[in-house]
Amino acid sequence: MNSIIELLKSNQSAVFVNEDGVEERLELLPPLTPAEMTALEKSLPCPIPDEIRELLFVTSGFRGVLEEVNFGGPQFEFGLEEVFPHAISIAGDGFGNFWVIDLTSESHAWGPIFFASHDAPVIVYQCDDLAHFVAEVFRFGNKPWKGEIDDAHEGLSTRIWRDNPGVLTHEDCLQSADTNLQDFAKSLDSSWLFVDLRNAKLGDGFSWGRYGPKTANRRFGEKRIFAYQKKSLGQRFLDAWR
Repeated sequence: MNSIIELLKSNQSAVFVNEDGVEERLELLPPLTPAEMTALEKSLPCPIPDEIRELLFVTSGFRGVLEEVNFGGPQFEFGLEEVFPHAISIAGDGFGNFWVIDLTSESHAWGPIFFASHDAPVIVYQCDDLAHFVAEVFRFGNKPWKGEIDDAHEGLSTRIWRDNPGVLTHEDCLQSADTNLQDFAKSLDSSWLFVDLRNAKLGDGFSWGRYGPKTANRRFGEKRIFAYQKKSLGQRFLDAWR
């Protein structure tokens, strides 16, 4: 049984009412054609999982909540390739912020999913897989419009920007018993800060734009270990004029 298709079927007659009182019904998007499926697979670092292939031949997504949720068809404009080089942007909030699937050569599922925000400029870990995400989208679709989608979009993104949790210094990584952290730190210098999201949970993340919109970001290969470079106020001032 395909859990995502079952979720869609169970919500097919649902009426969603947004915070402005506007009612919308679930509208499934057309499935991918065989040619579109082939093009999608060629763009990925991994095979399309069987569950997702079956889903995409039924529908490529839906409208009714979060404007549109797209499982793998034409992509929203996203960016941040240095953080997520093989991202599939599956939903947006209408303000230039997106939920993205982070795929690697070792991926066996459509996940994990992150919320990538430009205001504040943070990355927030959302959930492990697409079925969990779709369930939370439907939960968010009606009053009181709460749940994990709202948590990541509002309070958790604000907390990451405000508190900058989980940050490791260059020296922390060099002294770590973890060889991945050591090797990553050795490839950079002491101006970099590091965040390890290999075992992330809802609300973990990092401030990719901590030092302005031109903050440099790096990723350690396909590992979910990230780094961003500290900048002085003077450097940030110069960036603003370039």
